[in-house]
Amino acid sequence: MDSYRQEKIQKFEEFVDRRLKPDLVRAIGERDKVFEQQKIFSDLRRNIENFEKNSVTSLRTLVNLGSEVYMQADVPDTQHIFVDVGLGFHVEFTWSEALNYISQREEKLSRQVEEYTRLIASIKAQIKMVCEGIRELLHLPAERSVHEPVF
Repeated sequence: MDSYRQEKIQKFEEFVDRRLKPDLVRAIGERDKVFEQQKIFSDLRRNIENFEKNSVTSLRTLVNLGSEVYMQADVPDTQHIFVDVGLGFHVEFTWSEALNYISQREEKLSRQVEEYTRLIASIKAQIKMVCEGIRELLHLPAERSVHEPVF
């Protein structure tokens, strides 16, 4: 194989290893963070709906003080709750206000998941395209699709 082709293959491989793969890992990590936020809001919505359904007006619970240290707490009035709205800020909501806020956040988080999923698919397509370019430079036969018939 001539040195020009070898150099081109090396540049393609470096592009995949140094740019595309880290971008893919980062996008997957960011999407996973959004999935975690979705679960938190889903759990909160479910808890509020259970409070409403069961007419819970007071509550005894454990509160995490940090470093997995818990303290028992009495909540005399559950009609108002504080919701973390980001950047360390908490807002006091009634149950219905909280459910409305949660619905809006869940919609936003769903859009973010879709965006990250599209980005991940795009990066994977770029990786595949570069790999096809390398295959052509090496004069290797193209990979058969799973759906192509074998004769």
